[in-house]
Formats: sequence, structure tokens, C-alpha cells
Amino acid sequence: MTTNQATVAAPTVRDATDDDLPTIHAIYTHHVVHGRASFEEIPPTLDEMRERRAAVLDKGLPYLVAELQIDGRPVVAGYAYASSYRTRSAYRHTIEDSIYLDERHRGRGIGAVLLAALLARCEHGPWRQMVAVIACPAGGEGNGSIALHERMGFRMAGRLEAVGFKHGQWIDTALMQRPLGAGATALPGDAPAG
Repeated sequence: MTTNQATVAAPTVRDATDDDLPTIHAIYTHHVVHGRASFEEIPPTLDEMRERRAAVLDKGLPYLVAELQIDGRPVVAGYAYASSYRTRSAYRHTIEDSIYLDERHRGRGIGAVLLAALLARCEHGPWRQMVAVIACPAGGEGNGSIALHERMGFRMAGRLEAVGFKHGQWIDTALMQRPLGAGATALPGDAPAG
């Protein structure tokens, strides 16, 4: 085996810890600076990322990392979390997913492993719908994230055209949706019956 080849085990998913935050921050900073998946244009500080994770956890939502074993060493290769879709109370049963991968580890199925784990965790909560807001080139067709969400049971709910502008390009957002648990087939536990 040459020094450029590494032994890589399949990814595992676990809850993110405070120790993971510098790596999570680095992954997200790359997407803010070089990508279009995030509509932020200035990377948040590590402390801001810490506060954002705390806000997710305070709502009882999952914040996960995918870890690879590379030559026997654990490496965080991506992260995912669920957050409130909107802040008004009637939206309380709807959440949004976010997934970011380390660019060096794309193409290894990490996004699918993370999304599957996130969905499994959210299925056991009080939430009934998960929404994905996916950035894609204006006027362009789908991308890998859309295909991943389709494989995981999301359906296309709509598209907002040219709602973002970043790196000299207009960006659309595809809106995808997937029911969680009973979805809309039954009232939520906190709703009064008829």
C-alpha cells in the first residue's frame, strides 16, 4: 500500500460533541466561502456555531456527525441536524434538515448515512413533517442533494426561483417534503380532538 492509499471503514453516525465543533466549523466555513448550499456569505465564528448547536439541542432535535475510520483514526466527515422550519407556533410539528459534508470525503455515501440516521431519530419525536430547502442553479435541473432526498422518500413540493445570489450566480431553492411518523394522517398529541 502506498502512502497515498488509506484504509477507510464505512461511516458511522453518532451525536456530535463539543469536541467535534472545530471540525464542524471548518466543514461549514468551506461551504459558506466556496459553495452555494448555504446562503450565508460570511462564515460564523466557532462560538456562533456552538450557540447554533445548543439551540438545536435545546429543542430536543438531533445534531449528528458521520465519522470515518481512516487508517484506524476517527475522522469527522460530515454532519447533519434538524431545526425548526419556522418559528411561529403552528409550525411546531415541522422541521428542516441540514447536511454538510467534508469535500474530501464526498462520494462515499456519507450524506445518505447521515440523512437516514437523522430521519430515524426524528421519526421518534413529536414532529410530523420534514422539509428540505435545497439550493440549485437558477433554471437548472436537480443536483445530488435532490436525488438523495428523493431516495429517502422526500417529494418535490415546489421551487423558488432566483431567491439567492452568491458567487455571481442566481440560485433557486427546491422545496422537498417528507412525512415523519403518522404525518398528517392523525392529529398531533398536543392538538384537541375535533
